[in-house]
Amino acid sequence: MAQFDRHRIQQLLADALGDSGLYVVDLTVSDSVMPKITATLDGPNGLGIQECAQVTRRLNRGLEEAYGEEAAYSLEVTSPGADQPLTDPRQYQRHIGRSLALKLADGTEKTGPLTAVTPEGIELEEVIKVKSKKTTLPAAFFPFGDIKEAKVVISFK
Repeated sequence: MAQFDRHRIQQLLADALGDSGLYVVDLTVSDSVMPKITATLDGPNGLGIQECAQVTRRLNRGLEEAYGEEAAYSLEVTSPGADQPLTDPRQYQRHIGRSLALKLADGTEKTGPLTAVTPEGIELEEVIKVKSKKTTLPAAFFPFGDIKEAKVVISFK
């Protein structure tokens, strides 16, 4: 039985991605008789089904070469769901103009439109509700290190 090494799989995944512009958001390898390898990917324009299929084929080939064709595993290549937090600074850029819900390291929470992204952090125009009236504050800067969690607010309006 093949023992799947997470570091080796990361290398194989990097090879499978090549110069596609896609990047790894998360990689999990379950510890079981038939491990499940889950690669969560994203890119500047999101991740399409064709790209998922292409990376899956390339990674499958790499896994077969590294561990043999008899190795038992299941492979899932996916994109982060709309309800998943943003975990990589590169994910923020395409959400400029959308509303984010931030949980900061100091325990405070902020919600409002994302107005800018820099290598150091983001700018957000916080929307606060006083009674039944909404007020938008001027954009404030939040360093990535201070952001504990950031999620895109999904609006059905």
